[in-house]
Amino acid sequence: MRLLPLAPGGPRRGSPRHLPSCSPLLLLPLLLGGCLGVSGAAAGSRRPNVVLLLTDDQDEVLGGMYVPSALCCPSRASILTGKYPHNHHVVNNTLEGNCSSKSWQKIQEPNTFPAILRSMCGYQTFFAGKYLNEYGAPDAGGLEHVPLGWSYWYALEKNSKYYNYTLSINGKARKHGENYSVDYLTDVLANVSLDFLDYKSNSEPFFMMISTPAPHSPWTAAPQYQKTFQNVFAPRNKNFNIHGTNKHWLIRQAKTPMTNSSIQFLDNAFRKRWQTLLSVDDLVEKLVKRLEFNGELNNTYIFYTSDNGYHTGQFSLPIDKRQLYEFDIKVPLLVRGPGIKPNQTSKMLVANIDLGPTILDIAGYSLNKTQMDGMSLLPILRGASNLTWRSDILVEYQGEGRNVTDPTCPSLSPGVSQCFPDCVCEDAYNNTYACVRTTTALWNLQYCEFDDQEVFVEVYNLTADPEQITNIAKSIDPEILGKMNYRLMMLQSCSGPTCRTPGVFDPGYRFDPRLMFNNHGSVRTRRFSKPPL
Repeated sequence: MRLLPLAPGGPRRGSPRHLPSCSPLLLLPLLLGGCLGVSGAAAGSRRPNVVLLLTDDQDEVLGGMYVPSALCCPSRASILTGKYPHNHHVVNNTLEGNCSSKSWQKIQEPNTFPAILRSMCGYQTFFAGKYLNEYGAPDAGGLEHVPLGWSYWYALEKNSKYYNYTLSINGKARKHGENYSVDYLTDVLANVSLDFLDYKSNSEPFFMMISTPAPHSPWTAAPQYQKTFQNVFAPRNKNFNIHGTNKHWLIRQAKTPMTNSSIQFLDNAFRKRWQTLLSVDDLVEKLVKRLEFNGELNNTYIFYTSDNGYHTGQFSLPIDKRQLYEFDIKVPLLVRGPGIKPNQTSKMLVANIDLGPTILDIAGYSLNKTQMDGMSLLPILRGASNLTWRSDILVEYQGEGRNVTDPTCPSLSPGVSQCFPDCVCEDAYNNTYACVRTTTALWNLQYCEFDDQEVFVEVYNLTADPEQITNIAKSIDPEILGKMNYRLMMLQSCSGPTCRTPGVFDPGYRFDPRLMFNNHGSVRTRRFSKPPL
C-alpha cells in the first residue's frame, strides 16, 4: 500500500494530485480509556506513528473535508485544538484577532493535541514549517517562544515565504537567504524532516507535523519547475466569471465580466500554485521512502490536507479565500496507515476539527478527557460499518476591513480590504457570517447568515446546484429555514459533546420553536465569535 504512485524517476508531474493512490477518507469516532502504554499493546508491537502534512491555501480537488473558517490562522487553530473558532477565539490573522497571541499561548496551546501526545502519551513531537501567521511577533514572545508539547521545533516566522525568511530552531533564530540549494523552504522542511527520522529515539512513537508554504503566495516555484504547466489555466466552471446575483453585497460588488488583465493574473497565479506543489510532491516522496527504508512505514499513519481553500475567478472574484462557498471551505484529505485498505473513499461529513481527536485516538487517548468539538475518524479509516455520524458542521468567519480608504482604490469607502486586482474587494468588516453545512442521504444544503444590517441569508441546495449559483433563501420551505436558523444558533454556542448532537435531518433531532425565543419573549440573536480581551 503506497502513498505515491512513484514513476522510475520520481512522482508524476501531470497534475497536482500528489497522493492519488491514497483514498480521501472522511471521519468518525472511537473513544478509548487513556493512552495505551507499550505494556498495554500486543507483545512486540508499538503504538503507531503519525505524520500530518499541511499545505497552505490548497483548494479541494480530490474530495476531502471542510474547514470551520476559510482563513489560515483560525483554521490552523482549529486543527491544533479540535475546536470551532468560537471556542478557541482565533478570529483572523492578527495578534488582535488572537493569532498566536499571549492569550492563545496561555489558554489554548497547553491543550492542543500535540501537547497531549507529548505529556500524556509519551510521543516525540516534531514541527517544521508555518505555524500561525503571527508566530514570532515581538509582542507575543518572539521566536524564543516554543509552544508547549513540541520536542523538536523548526517554525517559520509569521506567514508563508519561500526565500529570505527566519526560522525558530527550538527557540533560536536562524535566517535564510535566496540560494535555492540551501534556502528554498519546502526543501529545507523536507531535509530537517528526514534528519528527524534518522536521529530520533527509537524507543518512543513519534508525531510529525510538516507545514509547507506551498501553494500560498508569492507562489515562488523551485527553479526546475518554473516552466511547467504552461498550458494550464484556472478551471472554467459554471460559476467562473459570472455575477454573484442574490448574494451578499461583497460578492455582488465584483466587476463582471472580469477584465482581461484580471483573468490573465488569476490564470498565472493558478499555474504558479501548481508549480510550487511539485516541490511538495518531492517532499512527500522522500518522506515515504525514508519511512519505508527505516522499516516504519507500515506502522505510520500519514494525513495530507490543507488549512483552507482558494478561489480563482468564481463569481468574478479574482483570487483569495475567506468566502463561505465550497471552493474556499473544502480542502483535500488523504490518509494511509495500518489497517486502512487502499483506494477507498468515504463521503462522511468531516471537518479539520476532527484531525486532533483522530490522532489522539490513534495514540489511545480518550476524547472524553478533552474539550474538543471534533470526532475521531479512526473507525471509518479501519472500515467499520453501521456507525452513527454527524450530518452537519459549523462554518464561521469574522470579516476584516481597513479603517481608511485604500489609496490605490480612492473610489472605495473605508471598511473593505483585499481589494486587488482591479479594486475588487475580497473582504469587509461586515463579511462576518456563520453557516450550517448539512449532508444526509436526502439533503445537501448550506444555510448561512451574515452579521450585518441586512441580516442577509444565503441558502444553497448543492444536489441541484453544486456551483452554488442560485440563492434559494426566499423560496425554500419556511419551516426548513426556521429549523436551520435554530440549528445555527445552537452550533454557534456549542462546546465539546454539544457540537456533536443530531442535526436538522437526523432521526434523533427535536425542534422546539419555543427555544427560538429568550426569556423576555424576543427572538434569540446570533452569536458571532470575538477574540478575548
